[in-house]
Order: sequence, then structure tokens, then C-alpha cells
Amino acid sequence: MRCYILPVPGSIDALTLVERPDPTPGPRQVLVRVRATALNYRDLITVEGKYARSAPKPDLIPLSDGAGEIVAVGPGVSRLEVGDRVAGCFMQKWTGGEIDAAAQASAMGGAIDGMLTELAVLEEDGAVILPSGLSFEEGATLPCAAVTAWHALVEIGQLKAGDTVLVQGSGGVSIFALQFAKTIGARVIATSSSAAKAERLRKMGAEAVIDYKATPDWDQEALRLTNGRGADLVVEVGGAGTLPRSFLAARLGGRIAVIGLLTGPSQVDPMPILRRNLRVQGLYVGHKQMFEAMNRAIEANGLKPVIDKVLPFAEAKEAYRHLKSQNHFGKIVIAHS
Repeated sequence: MRCYILPVPGSIDALTLVERPDPTPGPRQVLVRVRATALNYRDLITVEGKYARSAPKPDLIPLSDGAGEIVAVGPGVSRLEVGDRVAGCFMQKWTGGEIDAAAQASAMGGAIDGMLTELAVLEEDGAVILPSGLSFEEGATLPCAAVTAWHALVEIGQLKAGDTVLVQGSGGVSIFALQFAKTIGARVIATSSSAAKAERLRKMGAEAVIDYKATPDWDQEALRLTNGRGADLVVEVGGAGTLPRSFLAARLGGRIAVIGLLTGPSQVDPMPILRRNLRVQGLYVGHKQMFEAMNRAIEANGLKPVIDKVLPFAEAKEAYRHLKSQNHFGKIVIAHS
């Protein structure tokens, strides 16, 4: 099989296409012919050697997100069968409950090999059936960004119809959060510095889009748009440049789901958390049971992931460069066949 590996992190050009023997599934494992993969910001900083959570394994096969069909099963597999269309779970050994060290140690495309390969071995409990009606390219976008957004809105935010959600930008998590919020019946306020992206966000259902460059005090604008109340939930992906304003944009007793640090680490003043009685929760993607619940909702609502661009397997490096450019709207996908 062909696969990309990362001999030494440091740059996109470090990605190397190699030939390896076809793998064989072990007990309670399945072999998947990968048809599509999708990129996340974590994948970029892993390749560039900037991922602070942990160093990747040597000669890592990158990318956490992928979808394909099962072509072989190992001994003891009973839930899945050859021909099933599946996506891999971000953490292969987190089926439910609280996250633990064993789950973290099974994160694809970092702690263990990922999906930028023609064939991948997954745990039987580390794969989920794709929602009907989704292509492999669409299904590949789900494991990280979509499950993260679902975790933020449903598990942490306990979102209900009529609530207000504030999402930041137009990356994968934020767009999925917008889509899920609208299916629940919530109101969405978004931030963006691009007029073109802002218009697309409005067409997707955002009631208002705040230009955070033209309006640096976007937290105050969020309060104005909610008649001084603030958002019930803020989906926080920025970090140093946005977290202090997210504290002020949330309502008293509101929730903030902290997902990313796109603007880097920072020192955070905890006083607004105390004064405003906020519930601030970090999250690291989600488990298999969340993934399956999300897929049921996607299927019931006919939701379609937003894909910015699909590139062929041979142009995987170009997919990374497109992600780095920040010109995308939605997910960047690599088609394997």
C-alpha cells in the first residue's frame, strides 16, 4: 500500500510518500480501504512540529480523519462486516464516559498512525457507520471537527431551541457548530473578518456576523445583538486573542466550550469567570457514543458537511498548504481514489 509518513516534523515538505506492506487486522480489528481523508488545524501543526500536546510517533502516518469501506475483519469482530462504509474515531479506544490516558494514547494521526494511507487498521469499537446519503468525502470530515462541535453544543452547551450560540470564524468546527445549532433551533451569531465568508455564513443561517477587525470590541456587539444578555454558549477556538472577549460575550451563567488555541497560549484573568458565574469547559474531540448520536442527527436532518476543496491523494501536500493559507471555507478533503 501507499501511505504518507512524517519522518521528522518541521514542515509540510517533510511529508514523504512511501510503499509499505498491506496490514492485516488483528482480533476485534477491521481493515479499511480509505477513500477520503480530511484536514484539521491539528494536522498542520503536527507536521510543522508545533503541536504542544505531544510529539508524534516516529514515521507517523498523519491525519486523524478518514472514511472508507471495510475490506477485511479480524477474529472476534461481530458489529461490523466487509462492505460497511465507515469513518474512524479520532481516539480509537474512547468508546464512552470520561476521557482517560488510554483514550488520549489512541489519538489517530498523533499518538498512533492516522488515515493518510490506502489501507488502515481500526479497532472494531473505533469505527462508526457513515450516515446514509453522505459520500466518502463528506464522511471523512466528521471524526474531529464535527464530533468536537457536537460535544460543545450538545454535551457541554446542552443547547435547546431559542438559545443563542456565538461561533468564531469559518473553520470546520465553527461551521459544523452553526449547522448543528440551526437544526436544534438555536440562534447563531458568528465572527469573521472576510466579507465574502460573512455572506456565506449568513446564507447558512447565521443571524448576524460581526467583523472582528472592524469591530475589535466584538464582545460588546454580541451583547448589543442579544439585548444586553449575551450568548448562552460561546464556541471558543481562538485562545489568547479571543478568550477574554468570549468571557464578556457570554451571558451570566453562560457556557464557554474551549476547543482551540489558534492565536496561541496566554495568561487568562479568571475574574470574569467568577464575576459572571461562567462554566468554562475544555474538550478534546469526543467519544464513539457522541459520534454515533451525531450521525443519527445528521441522517435525520439531511445535514451535508461543507467542503471547500477536494484534492487527489498525490496532492496531499497542496491540501496542507491550502489549509495553512486560511483561505478555505469549510473542510479540505483528500480523495484517495
